Amino acid sequence: MVSFGSQVDFSVPHIKIRNLHKYYDVQGNPVHALKDINLDIPEGKIFGIIGKSGAGKSSLIRTLNGLEQISEGHIHIHQQDLAELKHAELIQLRQRIGMIFQHFNLMSAKTVWENVALPLKVANYKKSDIDARVNEVLQLVGLSEKAQHYPSQLSGGQKQRVGIARALVHHPEILLCDEATSALDPESTSVVLSLLKEINQKLGITIVLITHEMQVIREICDQVVVIEHGEIVESGEVWSVFSNPQQEITQELLNLEQLDLPFAISPNVISESSHSILKLRYAPDVQHSPDLKLIFDQFETPVHLYQSHVDTIQKHLVGSFIVAVPDLNIDTGLLQQKLKQYIAQIEVIGYARPAH
Repeated sequence: MVSFGSQVDFSVPHIKIRNLHKYYDVQGNPVHALKDINLDIPEGKIFGIIGKSGAGKSSLIRTLNGLEQISEGHIHIHQQDLAELKHAELIQLRQRIGMIFQHFNLMSAKTVWENVALPLKVANYKKSDIDARVNEVLQLVGLSEKAQHYPSQLSGGQKQRVGIARALVHHPEILLCDEATSALDPESTSVVLSLLKEINQKLGITIVLITHEMQVIREICDQVVVIEHGEIVESGEVWSVFSNPQQEITQELLNLEQLDLPFAISPNVISESSHSILKLRYAPDVQHSPDLKLIFDQFETPVHLYQSHVDTIQKHLVGSFIVAVPDLNIDTGLLQQKLKQYIAQIEVIGYARPAH
């Protein structure tokens, strides 16, 4: 039987980060990798940290389990300040934090069972306790029949599930995932993400996940922060950030600027026959899908729909329209006010002469 986690208080931050800075010395020059990070990570939730390569994601996650020292600021894990812990206390804390790595970090000469058992052997657990716990977590990740296989006999997705089992073997309160799916194919990624979600729901473990893929955030995260050049530039519930991204880096990570239109868009008015090309973003709850007639009636001018996208995220319909309207001086502020119940953001993305 898989043991379930205790009741968690979702209102209490499991991890509290205040004024965190991290500096590295690179050939005698200081590099400011993390700049004044402030975060509350709720207990029992899946929290995503996204950014491009070099944004500071790995530095941030490695400070959470003490693998990187804090240059300035504080990290509290259940009221324990990492900076004040002695070496023995830090080791104890690390046993409550599981870590999943991008490239699995399995020992090739050991079987699946031995890889998962290793942390308990190092901690001098009794053999009977090791046997019971390893069998338990292998059952949880669906690899009981692979216990005597070696890593070379496993697929990438199976190797990562071994890594998850190893991270869970100590009954951790927190699971840190460092690009856990970026080395996997889409099918294996889906299996691993489903497993992480199941672990979160069944065991109540807080999961902190770093990635450069918005699809991963969309699939399983409750909240997300976007990090760029060592700074948090945007944060919120996943549906909110997806429906109304404020920063250029967030829009880029969401690929929002990839338009497939039958005409070219100019940043300037081409002629009197030009149309304004608008992007409307929306995020109503799933019981109230957008009323297109009501929305388009507010324009008081013909509206031509050229592109639309809709997705369901956290019980919200998150999507966008690309429309053309024959009004070159459209008041987006007034229009937004009229449509605030339905539309999160209206943006003029350019001008064109579409053929209708």
